[in-house]
Amino acid sequence: MANIVVRYLQGDRLTAAVRGHEVTMDQPAGDGGEDLGPTPTELFVSGLAACVGFYAERYLRRHDLDPTGLVIECGYDFSEDGPARVSDIRISVMAPGLPETRREPSLG
Repeated sequence: MANIVVRYLQGDRLTAAVRGHEVTMDQPAGDGGEDLGPTPTELFVSGLAACVGFYAERYLRRHDLDPTGLVIECGYDFSEDGPARVSDIRISVMAPGLPETRREPSLG
């Protein structure tokens, strides 16, 4: 099992240790933090977008297609009612190396 350790530092700051790497998370200055890193929510959504990018890149390479220019854009919204949570995530994949004939998902 993989192991990630998140530790409180100070203020709104946390650090996550992952396989010898450390990521600092904080809140924007306007929300009481010092803006020394992305928020945990931003990392959560970024991680999802990065997973989409990783598998898109692997798909392109597996099918001898060029991953150059592959871009994943991701947006999210918070729920308007409590408790605070991400309510909607939108992901767009721009893959210039993917032919038009492969852009629509196949069902079946």
